[in-house]
Amino acid sequence: MLMAHPAVLADLIAEYETLQALGARQGGEEVRRRMDDVAYTLCVSTGTRDVDTALVVARHRLPGARPLDDSVLST
Repeated sequence: MLMAHPAVLADLIAEYETLQALGARQGGEEVRRRMDDVAYTLCVSTGTRDVDTALVVARHRLPGARPLDDSVLST
């Protein structure tokens, strides 16, 4: 499986979190549509099927992520 570059993942996470905050305040159709697009891209980039799992996996792949922490993804 191809892996997304950590910089791309960091940008996607930041954009998703920003859109999530905007959606909570404004909730416009354009914000929801873009949020769906970013969520889909996160899922494809991480090989997952839902955005919550995609966010966890993406954060785990960022530089500085600790592979030996207490997360479910550690090996």
